[in-house]
Amino acid sequence: MTIEGARRVAWVTGASRGMGANTAVELARAGFDVALTSRDQGRLDAVAEQVRAVGGAALPLAADLTDRRAVEAFAQAAADRFGRCDVLCNIGVYQGPAMRTVVLETSLDELAASLEADVVAPALLCRRAVPLMLEQGGGTVVNMSSNVVVLDPRASVATTGWSFAYAAGKAGIDRLARILDAELGDRGIRAFTVQPGMVAYGEKLAEFLAKYAGAPVSPPEAIGPGVVWLVESPDADALRTTRIDLPRLTHEHGLLPGWGGPGSPHPA
Repeated sequence: MTIEGARRVAWVTGASRGMGANTAVELARAGFDVALTSRDQGRLDAVAEQVRAVGGAALPLAADLTDRRAVEAFAQAAADRFGRCDVLCNIGVYQGPAMRTVVLETSLDELAASLEADVVAPALLCRRAVPLMLEQGGGTVVNMSSNVVVLDPRASVATTGWSFAYAAGKAGIDRLARILDAELGDRGIRAFTVQPGMVAYGEKLAEFLAKYAGAPVSPPEAIGPGVVWLVESPDADALRTTRIDLPRLTHEHGLLPGWGGPGSPHPA
């Protein structure tokens, strides 16, 4: 077992691209070493190089969030490598067919896989990370929810709506932070529920703009700075009982210089 030095450590899921990758790099820029996971080892390795380029040590280890043994192996490897966890970011989300199918065409196995990735895997990681935080005197959990938890779709997932499986998974993780806060807030565990609004990049950007005309689409670069602010700022404690819109928070605090807020492109 190799344990790194005294730097703080973050564990980040869904870290191979987009929001998760940006969060991993921004946490490294803020002084964290990072254990990062997703299904794609090649993309993880590329993000790990970005983490190292800004001064952080990186442990990239592929794991499918629907596979409990793989998620457990990631947590064990992160604990063995770094010996601690100061921040857990549950950003990864199920990407299977249930994300895109209507209720009557969603198999129960697909629904179960979605809940396994979006609810059970974050709970498993909390069970591994939070005891390490308690040993250190505290830590922060950031759980990625979605506004689908509180909004009603205007149409089917086949057009401009979203699937029941996706909404059910997000509804589950949406409640995790508040329950952690009630159970462990007095022992130094800070837990936040965040949502990204609509985030797109690359080829997905044009698709989203066409599908959701007029929607305020944000770049993934609007996510990581907001997460870092929640982790670092004592002012963030006032938001622990809310569902936090990360792009709006990033814009309001000027955390991404030159960015005009949701609906604006990343300032290149």
